[in-house]
Amino acid sequence: MTRTDESAIAEWASIVGSALTWEQAHTSLDHAVDGLPPALRGRRPPHFPHSVWELLDHIRRTQRDLLEFCVNPKYQELKWPEDYWPDSPEQPSEDAWTECLAGIRADAEAFAYFTVKHAATLTTKIPHGTGQTYLRTVLVAVDHASYHVGQIVAVRRLLGAWKQ
Repeated sequence: MTRTDESAIAEWASIVGSALTWEQAHTSLDHAVDGLPPALRGRRPPHFPHSVWELLDHIRRTQRDLLEFCVNPKYQELKWPEDYWPDSPEQPSEDAWTECLAGIRADAEAFAYFTVKHAATLTTKIPHGTGQTYLRTVLVAVDHASYHVGQIVAVRRLLGAWKQ
């Protein structure tokens, strides 16, 4: 591989890795939850199955699972759906909210680092997987978070708590 090839691979890997936190075609997670009153975090709007808290914690749990799948050779698959969703529509505490956001940010940063560090081998199949590649798993994390960030905005609109 030439130096130019390595540079190009590092550049696209950096772009892919940053996709979990960018605000390009849609709002970022941080913007989607910014200013949401604590009293509304656990409220489900009429005819909508999830609260913002449920969506946020689901993003955290799923992103963590996908990252573990990429980096942990002893990865153990979680149970669907119970391990991917919180038990209650309401956050257990203010600390849980803060820790959830911190966990999402930390794992997004870890995914970005992983993507850049392993840029040349992202299309390799994950040894303990069933045919998934690292790149596919990173893209699933990006797509999954993006989808649910959109739902967070929808919940806020339905609750009358979105002013953007």
